[in-house]
Amino acid sequence: MTIAKQRSVPSFYHPAQVAEVYRVPYQQRAIDAASWRQEQQITPASRDQQRVGLLLIDVQNTFCLPEFELFVGGVSGMGAVEDNQRLCQFIYRHLGSITEIIPTLDSHTAMQIFHPIFWVNEAQQHPTPGTMITLAEVQRGMWQINPELQSGLRQDLQELKQHVLHYVSKLSAEGKYPLTIWPYHSMVGGIGHALVSAVEEAIFFHSIVRHSPTNFELKGDNPLTENYSVLSPEVLAAANGQAIAQKNITLIQKLLDFDYLIIAGQAKSHCVAWTVENLLTEIQALDPGLAQKIYLLEDCTSSVVIPGVVDFTEQGDLAFQRFAEAGMNLVKSTEDLPVFS
Repeated sequence: MTIAKQRSVPSFYHPAQVAEVYRVPYQQRAIDAASWRQEQQITPASRDQQRVGLLLIDVQNTFCLPEFELFVGGVSGMGAVEDNQRLCQFIYRHLGSITEIIPTLDSHTAMQIFHPIFWVNEAQQHPTPGTMITLAEVQRGMWQINPELQSGLRQDLQELKQHVLHYVSKLSAEGKYPLTIWPYHSMVGGIGHALVSAVEEAIFFHSIVRHSPTNFELKGDNPLTENYSVLSPEVLAAANGQAIAQKNITLIQKLLDFDYLIIAGQAKSHCVAWTVENLLTEIQALDPGLAQKIYLLEDCTSSVVIPGVVDFTEQGDLAFQRFAEAGMNLVKSTEDLPVFS
């Protein structure tokens, strides 16, 4: 394939702003986009001969800005900020080749299985963020569901007790991460839930330049399961076998329909890894060769590192190694990618 010309970056983009929260001037950016489209001779996405999707996983303030709840600092300590500086430049430089952008939004309320209020110990104390609740701890009653939540969750307390035991058993049996208690984060309606302003601006600019609607995907609002992956919750059924959640079949099909799919976002060790893992499972069941059209932007994602508490860098790297061995492409945002022909 031939390589498309790398386009320049609009003058309004400033890398330093990636670490800031600001109001995107939509009307002005729409005017700028019309001028940019003409200057750069960019055609509408509907005319693309090959469809290139860009899946952006949880590029939200809660994960991407240092002052927010679950900042993904990665190895450098400023991982997500640096990742998004590169990501914005990648979007602007390839506006004419990216057909559609799909941002996912981690979307939570307070009373969910991975938040402190959901659990109590014998002293009626809640676990602190960073606590990992194991099967053995639930079995011996060290951690149990907060009985005060049964009314809000509209379920019988005994059923909830059975569910949490079943839940951690399922995680253990399937070799997944132990249930991690996270700080309250990505709270629906809060500023942490919003996309990073500079990324939002780039996405909006793309939609206007290419006449391509941005397709947002919300995930994670089910109180009874984690939802690292946008394609499937961690646990799909309750102890009695009744479904509590389901795979996102519509999105899976949409992603597989692209000629090429590029993936970036946060965090490499969790929501990115789990989403790609689920996608790979679907690919291997359908046609393993489809893995070759997936491109993972290694320099636009970082793993969860909580200094002095937990470091998931190795897990993130091992996951990406598995994806490469399955045929996916690990690339840098600054490389000349064959998808842009």
